[in-house]
Amino acid sequence: MLIIIGIIITMASLLGGFWAMGGHVPVIWQPWEFVIIGGTAFGTYIVANSPSAIKDTGRACLEAGMGKVPRQRDYLDVLGLLYMLMRDIRAKGRNEVEPHIDDPHNSEIFQRFPLVMKRPELLQFICDYMRLLVIGNARSHEIESLMDEEIETIRRERLKPYNAMMILAEALPALGIVAAVLGVIKAMGALDQSPQLLGSLIGAALVGTFTGIFASYGLVAPMAYKIKATREHQMRLYTITKQTILAFMNGALPQIALEHGRKAISSYDRPSIDDVENETLAAAGRPANDRVPSQGAA
Repeated sequence: MLIIIGIIITMASLLGGFWAMGGHVPVIWQPWEFVIIGGTAFGTYIVANSPSAIKDTGRACLEAGMGKVPRQRDYLDVLGLLYMLMRDIRAKGRNEVEPHIDDPHNSEIFQRFPLVMKRPELLQFICDYMRLLVIGNARSHEIESLMDEEIETIRRERLKPYNAMMILAEALPALGIVAAVLGVIKAMGALDQSPQLLGSLIGAALVGTFTGIFASYGLVAPMAYKIKATREHQMRLYTITKQTILAFMNGALPQIALEHGRKAISSYDRPSIDDVENETLAAAGRPANDRVPSQGAA
């Protein structure tokens, strides 16, 4: 929604300012200049990117436009799932948890957290490292190194649309110049015509330069940065999982391990300690008021 509002403000300011200073807005409408720039930009984008990256760019634009970033509920689901798995490993043993990890889609534990189930890559990430934890022979520093490498790999894949669109944004001003040069060539062929016609042809050519620069800095580059921000935000779920599992591997109790994960959430999205506690108690099937009093409590 904010993207649409931003585009409306941008176009209104652009066209309104041009009109207010005495310009004729219809002059900017040069559809064939737009076809040259848009067509060549799309064609070069296809040449430079794989089919999967092109499809992912469409998905990334939709995610950015719809603001599909993790909400507090997503974070609580991830923390709740991790708590359930860690609690069962401590209470019931590794053999009891292994069937849940091997077949999460038929697991009673995993089915309690539908928001995690809707993210196949995250689900696989959790299962893979919980499986290594269940095996019991892995060292925490080795797991941390492996997690960092996988998270970086996922990040590179997720940011391919951003990188591709930034390259396109850098190319658009040059493509605008190409369209302008073609317009000038057309104008040179009409030197024997009236000054009015020649002026309109030169003006149409300059619209190509304007379009390329505006599309680059006013539309494509901002959209690319929006995609990057959205997908970087989505990657926080992996960091939370990493921090929680590593803390548990290093001997922290499940509730303390969750705090390591909670601290990896941005402050404006981070659920409170009470929210996490209520979530884990609810996930464990106990009433929210059934809390263990802290040491030193009256």
